[in-house]
Amino acid sequence: MIRFENVTKAFGDEVIVKDLNVTINDGDIISIIGPSGAGKSTFMRMINLLEVPTEGKIFVDGEEVTAKGYDIAVARKKIGMVFQDFHLFKHLTVIENIMRPQIDIMNKTLSEAYKESVRLLDIVSLREKAYSYPRELSGGQKQRVAIARALAMDPKIILFDEPTSALDPNMVEEVEVVIDELSHMGKTMVVVTHEMEFAKKISNRVLYMDEHTIYEDGTPEEIFEHPKKAKTRTFIHNLRLLTINIDSKDKDFWEIGAEINRYAIKNHISPKVKTRLTLVFDELVREIILSRLDEPRVNVVVEYSRKSDTLKMTVRYNGDKFDPKDTENGLSYYVLESASKSISYVELSNDENYVNRVELILKNDDV
Repeated sequence: MIRFENVTKAFGDEVIVKDLNVTINDGDIISIIGPSGAGKSTFMRMINLLEVPTEGKIFVDGEEVTAKGYDIAVARKKIGMVFQDFHLFKHLTVIENIMRPQIDIMNKTLSEAYKESVRLLDIVSLREKAYSYPRELSGGQKQRVAIARALAMDPKIILFDEPTSALDPNMVEEVEVVIDELSHMGKTMVVVTHEMEFAKKISNRVLYMDEHTIYEDGTPEEIFEHPKKAKTRTFIHNLRLLTINIDSKDKDFWEIGAEINRYAIKNHISPKVKTRLTLVFDELVREIILSRLDEPRVNVVVEYSRKSDTLKMTVRYNGDKFDPKDTENGLSYYVLESASKSISYVELSNDENYVNRVELILKNDDV
């Protein structure tokens, strides 16, 4: 069990985290989420005193690890950590990276360390890379080796500090699969992550950090589906919605494309569906709507539901009443029909800013 009592961490006058009071029970799988700068990594790194609190007390298995004179090495034998930038020894092979701490710290024989390392490489599906060097591995493979090395110490607690943040999007899933499998081993796990669907899948508790403290604590369903506090609701809501406002024909559409790409990555939207979303945006907004407006006022909201695998685009715009199906640009509307499950239009007679609204439900990967 891990317990924080009134813990604060500051660097000079800058407070990183303040008044942390939380208990992590044995077997808990905790995901820590929140905006950048909220203190997520600092909170986690204080568990094994990689960051020392300015105030307060931290207990691991009933022992105060912040007590004067406490030998933190005792607690660290129970705690494994996986860093976002791997921390592998470049001059050692994969299996040597896993064997070294077992020999140096646990006093295992060469034979014992080798046998255990092979077993762990099987767990992370990298046995064939045992004699490769880190430079010969992909980012995802390096992170899986780092996980195997952490497991080699047989820790009771495993800390993951943004384990997928340094990876290309196509490598994220292979690391998430391994961590998901570890979640069934009965170990206590604390994961700082920006991958919301992953946090929702593996955790029994989610800590949302904001204002430099634990702002809300709940089950994945409570945090992601029914958050109670305002900033939690705003954070979760912004993950699911992409809002684009266009008030000029000179809008930077390259930046809009990049924004759509970031939204797709953050919400695990497949490349195929992301391409479809970009295509629909270009044909509807740029080719059909903006071509009719001298002084455009266009609001685009994209909403993705992972649960139902549904991507919806709602576009409101000014000007005269105009249903896109009446466009003279038949090719662009054909593209919309080909990419969408449904297209619906309504006139907004009670909206001061917009006259028209069109809603599209895009086809998914299976269509």
